[in-house]
Amino acid sequence: MATMAEEHHHKPWSMARVIIASSAGTAFEWYDFFIFGSLAPVISRVFFAGLEPTSALIAALGLFAAGFAFRPLGALIFGVVGDKLGRKGAFLVTVTLMGAATFLIGLLPTYAQSGSTGPVLLIVLRILQGIALGGEYGGAAIYVAEHAPAAKRGAATGWIQSSASFGLLAALLVIVATRTAVGQDAFNAWAWRIPFLASAVLLGISVWMRAKLAESPEFARIREEGKIAHAPLRESFGNRKNLKRVFIAFFGIMCAQGAVWYFTFFYMQVFLEKSLGLPSQTKDLLLIVMTVVSAPLYVYFGRLSDKLGRKPVMIGGMLLALFMYFPASHWIAAAANPRLVEAQRNTPIFVDTNPATCSVQFDPLGTAKFVSACDIAKGTLVTKGISFTTRRSNDGGTYVVVGTERVSIASGEQLNAADLKALKAKTADSIGTELQAAGYPKSADPAYANMTVLIIILLAFVVAATALYGPQAAALVEMFPTRIRYTAMSFPYHVGTGWVGGFLPVTSFALVAITGNIYEGLWYAVIFTAISVVVSLFFLKETAGRRLAEV
Repeated sequence: MATMAEEHHHKPWSMARVIIASSAGTAFEWYDFFIFGSLAPVISRVFFAGLEPTSALIAALGLFAAGFAFRPLGALIFGVVGDKLGRKGAFLVTVTLMGAATFLIGLLPTYAQSGSTGPVLLIVLRILQGIALGGEYGGAAIYVAEHAPAAKRGAATGWIQSSASFGLLAALLVIVATRTAVGQDAFNAWAWRIPFLASAVLLGISVWMRAKLAESPEFARIREEGKIAHAPLRESFGNRKNLKRVFIAFFGIMCAQGAVWYFTFFYMQVFLEKSLGLPSQTKDLLLIVMTVVSAPLYVYFGRLSDKLGRKPVMIGGMLLALFMYFPASHWIAAAANPRLVEAQRNTPIFVDTNPATCSVQFDPLGTAKFVSACDIAKGTLVTKGISFTTRRSNDGGTYVVVGTERVSIASGEQLNAADLKALKAKTADSIGTELQAAGYPKSADPAYANMTVLIIILLAFVVAATALYGPQAAALVEMFPTRIRYTAMSFPYHVGTGWVGGFLPVTSFALVAITGNIYEGLWYAVIFTAISVVVSLFFLKETAGRRLAEV
């Protein structure tokens, strides 16, 4: 039996209204989420001022990940609502919840103003954001897919995918405009709140547009036929056939989606700014270019999947990213900060120490102090984005070796907080002096960067991410029956993006801190992408053109 959307031709304005209203609301929710990710370095200073710089950044990235961690819960909550009560009501609630939480973040007291109260409230609001976004994507993608003709479903849902670009672009433009208008010092002090508070305007527009929509034709059909699922959770995960589909969706598509997309648009920001020392303004402009280029590519690859099939287009994107991760990251480093790469090649850095005194430089909770001489040496180098090799020292002391020079590093184990902070600052200055003498730049100078090569490589990652993400919504919608589609599709999607993607920045950066190698963080993305390539090749079935009523 064909769906109503497939049996009748839509008036152009009708389908356009469905796409615009759905995409606009989704873009707004992505805006909310992206301003936090883009402002992670500022958030680390404002809300985690009591921590060391590396620990503060990891804590901020961990908090970013915490929002993602609760997305699967939101998928289950709103999946049940969407499958039992309707698509429209579910994603009207999600956009309202997301907008309210974002606006309130802009009003929170900082660590300096309230101590731990600000960070605690921030955690609560991030959790609410994660729950809201967990119900958003499935609702919008399903709503559009259930309206679209089967032969054009990839192109239609491609607009939902591109909404992520519009949300990220809006976030970046508001951040750049605010920073430019008030200056960096004022932005860090108080104007970081403006992007959060500006969400109130976007919230009003989104709610108004979505309130005017009708229910999706597919859901209306099963409601009229009395086929609405009474227990979507049990039917999705208790039925062996449906559970198998959930696993294939997660391992075959979403592991790679979480790795490729979040590596390209999020971890790349950390890599460019923290590891390579590129100024934040330059990094933001590069990300804007990537985002603008990506917007039409989602629709293009969605349309291409209507012709060639979902599977070959998505696997093509996965393979492109998989083959690029390591070599392209080295090329990016050489293009963004050639003087750093040259210095690392000519004068490699060593930390000579007693390995038994070294802690694992991974502190997602921000509780470790890292007070041994080894910890202070490694933490200083990681903060500066310098790769290093650890060796056992002959005398049990700790030294940072820069060429023929050795900087002796003192332990801070017996010091109070103020003296420890002073010691670390003095150590950073001493190491920095030797690094500069050896040709290491204090930061990347855009004047020395090969921006053409840098942009080309970054856009190659954009092609990989959009080839995978463009057809994805249609592929996921086509995998599950209408009666459980919201629940069964949303959960693997948000486990993939929420847990694999959301934890990519913090885990990858922590791997760099642990090993001292700025490229070690790439293994996280490589492993998850490889898993999806194998599962997709052997278990993912082609679904392009499938009638939704026949799933």
